[in-house]
Parts: sequence; structure tokens; C-alpha cells
Amino acid sequence: MAATTRRSTSTARGSSQLLRFDWVERVAHWLTAIAFIILIFTGGALYIPALVGFVGRRVLVVRIHVDAGLALPLPLIISLAGSWGKGLRADLKRLNRWSTDDREWLRRSVHWEPTNKLEIGKFNAGQKLNAAIVGGTMIVMLMTGAVMHWPYYFALSWRTGATFIHDIVAVGFFVVVVGHIFMALTHPPALRSIFTGRVSRAWAKRHAPLWLEEVDEPSAKVSK
Repeated sequence: MAATTRRSTSTARGSSQLLRFDWVERVAHWLTAIAFIILIFTGGALYIPALVGFVGRRVLVVRIHVDAGLALPLPLIISLAGSWGKGLRADLKRLNRWSTDDREWLRRSVHWEPTNKLEIGKFNAGQKLNAAIVGGTMIVMLMTGAVMHWPYYFALSWRTGATFIHDIVAVGFFVVVVGHIFMALTHPPALRSIFTGRVSRAWAKRHAPLWLEEVDEPSAKVSK
């Protein structure tokens, strides 16, 4: 049994592919992405009459927009609810931890400086910032959307403020989504990982060295 464990450990450490996202994380990501896409297109159609003309029924567009908004947090909630969400919970903790190198990564990126030789974990500062923006946007849009959809329960000043904030955040988030897609398309290995769940060991060594050490550490302890 010990020999088998050592062989499997050696294979894991020597494997050229590492699991970056399990199936729960990938499903949650794509369901959330689909919901956001529906919200962006239906929201845009509500403000651009020409787009509503393609559908022909504004009431239907509103219904789809509201339902997609209410469903938005469900993939994340369900993914975190049980034992199957262990990987996602671990990644959320990683996304909430900022190191000195993360802040340096962000500073260098803003000034278009090289970010190599920094001790970066599974997620770089840009990905952590994006996750924070997405999480904050979900909360703000749900709260303001609820005020707009059920206006009779709120004062006029609340309804006016909610509409203004909802619109401004929506435009800002659209810019963030475009930037996210651009970054994904310009980094094929990272983009593939959200489909296949895996990245190469060489990629991890270059872009996420601390995470690679984290992955290899349990194997090293077992082999000893």
C-alpha cells in the first residue's frame, strides 16, 4: 500500500497537467456568465427601442430581465451549499487574500511594467479585483433592481436613486465584462482552463508559482 501511495504521489507531482477548476466551479462560472449575458442584452434592449423591436414585446423582455436577475446568485449559492463546493470555497478564500506581491502586480500592470518574478498564487491581482467587482455588482444590481421592480414599497427618493445607481453600475459592469473577455481571449491557457479545468505545470510555474507549491506540498509530505 505504501509503495502504491508513493507511485501515485510521484505520478501526481510529475504530471504535466494540473486541475485548476473542478466541474462545480466551471458549471457555476458558465451559468453565472449566461445570466449576466442575458441581463446585459435584455437591459440594453430596454434602453434602446430599436433592440426591443426585434423582440416585439417589451413586457417579455422585462420578464426575462427580472427572472435572470433573480436567478443570478443561484449557481453560486447552490455550488457553495454542499460538500461538492469544497474547491469553490477554497478559491473564494484565495480571492479574498491580498499579498504584497499582489499589490505590486497591480501597480506594475497599471504602469505596463513586467510582472514576472513575483510570488503570485492561484489568482493574480487582476483576477481578484475582477471577482470583487463581480460580487459587488451582483449585490448592488439585485438590491437596486428589487427597488425598481417593486416600487410601491419604497419612497420616491429610493426609487430615483436606485434607478440612477442601477444604470451607472450596469454601464460600468459592461466595460468590465468587455475587458474580462479581452483578457481571456489574449490568454488562451487560462481561457481553456475554464472549459477543461486544467492548466499545464509549465503555465503554473510561470504565472502561479505559489499555487504550484501549494499543489505539490501535500504530495511532498506523503512521499516523505
